Amino acid sequence: MYQRSVIAPIVALAAAAVLSAGCASSGVKNPSGTGVTVLNADEQGFVAGTGVESQDIVSVTDKMARSILARPQIQNAQGTPRVVLLPLENNTRFAVNKDLLLTRMRARLNSQTQGKVLFLARDRMAALEKEQQLKQSGQLTSNGDPNVVAFQGADFFLTGSLDGSSTRNARGVSDYILYTFRLIDARTSGIVWEDMAEIKKQGLEDAAYR
Repeated sequence: MYQRSVIAPIVALAAAAVLSAGCASSGVKNPSGTGVTVLNADEQGFVAGTGVESQDIVSVTDKMARSILARPQIQNAQGTPRVVLLPLENNTRFAVNKDLLLTRMRARLNSQTQGKVLFLARDRMAALEKEQQLKQSGQLTSNGDPNVVAFQGADFFLTGSLDGSSTRNARGVSDYILYTFRLIDARTSGIVWEDMAEIKKQGLEDAAYR
């Protein structure tokens, strides 16, 4: 018992340190005479607006991944918690690729936390069901019993929303975006974790986002 109480904080600190390690800045230079400039994803370039950009996605998802990992429900779980991603709600004025945020959070947790959480590929259910049917019909071999459905149920759902407020006048445009994420207990529907990040930007001109 003593050994486990010592190891858990060490694992949490080590994983948090890995997740907090950012990319080294490339140093954005004057693009004059340069066709393409390669930047790090966590830095703002010379083509920028007040909406959701790569540096925002990197900073927000890194913060959320660290926050999730620190939750007792994750740190002290018996076995590996199974998580299903649910789509984010975008209530801002920007056309945001919402999948980028959850996909990056999942990738960070999967690659850096040594299996502390297990994400279920519910977005690939059609392919998984077809594979299961082929095994059950004998057209494909299976290491296990082909009559047993092997799909696992979720322990938690990870979802969230983007909400924004905009101001525009003759002096320019200002945008505030609130990023909120929550982990929902699949059995009780209780919100066992929620965290947020907020970013405000002002600029002289607006930008087009795709």
